Amino acid sequence: MDLIQELVKQGIIEKEKAASLSYEIRTSGKKEEEMLLEKDIVSEDFLFELKSKKLKVPFEKNIPEKISADVLKLIPEESVKFYKMIPLTKKGNAATIGMVYPEDFKAREALKFLANQNKFSYKIYLITLTNFETLLKQYRPLRKEIGIALEKLESDFKVEKAEVLQVDKIEFKRLAEEAPIIKMVTVILRQAVEGMASDIHVEPGREKLRIRFRLDGILHSSIFLPLKVHPAIVARVKILSSLRIDETRIPQDGRFSAKINNKVIDFRVSTFPTSLGEKVVMRILDSTEGLKSSLQDIGLRGRNLKEVEEAIKKPYGMVLVTGPTGSGKTTTLYAVLQILNKEGVNIVTLEDPIEYFVEGISQSQVKPDIGYNFASGLRHILRQDPDIIMVGEIRDEETASLAIHAALTGHIVLSTLHTSDAFGAIPRFVDMKVEPFLIPATLNIVVGQRLVRCLCPHCKKRVKPSKEAAQFILKEINSLPSSAKQEVKISSPLFIYKAKGCKKCNFKGLLGRIGIFEVLKMTDSLADLILGEFSKSKIREEAKKQGMVSMKQDGILKAMEGITSIEEVIRVAEE
Repeated sequence: MDLIQELVKQGIIEKEKAASLSYEIRTSGKKEEEMLLEKDIVSEDFLFELKSKKLKVPFEKNIPEKISADVLKLIPEESVKFYKMIPLTKKGNAATIGMVYPEDFKAREALKFLANQNKFSYKIYLITLTNFETLLKQYRPLRKEIGIALEKLESDFKVEKAEVLQVDKIEFKRLAEEAPIIKMVTVILRQAVEGMASDIHVEPGREKLRIRFRLDGILHSSIFLPLKVHPAIVARVKILSSLRIDETRIPQDGRFSAKINNKVIDFRVSTFPTSLGEKVVMRILDSTEGLKSSLQDIGLRGRNLKEVEEAIKKPYGMVLVTGPTGSGKTTTLYAVLQILNKEGVNIVTLEDPIEYFVEGISQSQVKPDIGYNFASGLRHILRQDPDIIMVGEIRDEETASLAIHAALTGHIVLSTLHTSDAFGAIPRFVDMKVEPFLIPATLNIVVGQRLVRCLCPHCKKRVKPSKEAAQFILKEINSLPSSAKQEVKISSPLFIYKAKGCKKCNFKGLLGRIGIFEVLKMTDSLADLILGEFSKSKIREEAKKQGMVSMKQDGILKAMEGITSIEEVIRVAEE
């Protein structure tokens, strides 16, 4: 195709670079397009527009959101994958075909053969690699694959009654290891990963088995299955997680890994007995993604970022992250650990459970059922000559006392607390019988956080806010500390952002999540307050004097930038 030479002609790459790229293509066996995109030389759209002009094949950017089964049948899935061509539309006997490599003679011959065999005419359009991969997923819809597995299950095991599967535990295990159930569980896992879900819920009802995925913090029903497959699906997940199949009366926890789309994904499993049978929740942990997050990626910026970076540079002391369950506290701790994880330090963690495995860090999972909890683990950690200690959560008086003393004796201690905001951490410590005079000497900062859903970057647009929204924004902006006000650019007239929804975000207008934060740091005046008569409201007043930006204000600033919406900030941050 010689796209590289075309880029040289246009002055985008130099001749020496072109020669190097051509050599890499020959030795790696990769396509020219793949190499150019991998090296991030030009954007995918630019590259395929250039290719379209050279080949004189029209470039189709707007791929259909849904392709009907009748259209997909025109080309078998194996041919679609091999030749990277896919049917897009069909009207009468005329079809449009998307091809990534229309210059491929063998692909053209295969298409010609299929058209003669299936009696259709066609017009070829050029499509990008990304769009091809998106369309390819339509060959394996969840309901279709699950349906095939269900049919196979019916024929293999002749199960008559849909209400209850009357088999013993050995039969459950046998069913769980048969192909239809393995296929069913595999499809559910793959669909959840490809849909960027964070959790999978398998929930028995009175008549159906419901599968729900959590997307951007919200649960969505994905599919309903016959109740008769519930025991076999639960048994299959238990086998993968090395849990007891014959124990259904008590909760169990485990984990397993699976290779999905050439990536190893970890699944953290929790079973829970309910009146209708065992419920299973699987947390999806993609270590390749979870450990890429920097402090900026998770949403820290400005004063908040500066205070966290300064606190973790100190030779000892405690860094606390607070917030409710599911607010991203562990992700923040891992982002800090990645900065601190250097050759010259010994980092030891106590977690429940271990969410991501990090090279170079000694990670340990607590097991309360055998007496190995955060408190007993902390005692042993101190004999491991640590420099940095991460304790998953401070839950009780003993753990709080040991963590405080570890920080006092020259260690950096990272941990989390379940409080609604940063201001609640100090009263919570006092409630856990920590002497007030120890807190200023050990606590460096408290980070309060929540997660808000992000606006889809592909379909968001600037709009004028309503009168009420404008008043709300201006009120929060006016109450910002002077240092933060200087960073805010208020347009006149005032604009915010809205997203109407598009194919990229499944027409929801929201895509991904980011943190909103508040950071309370220890100062001499805050120390004096703690040693005297203090309350949460007094701590809040002291925080204002420090120039602290509240979670709500941080959210408003992100909404002004178009990262999230005002409605989302109000939903998450308003008490």
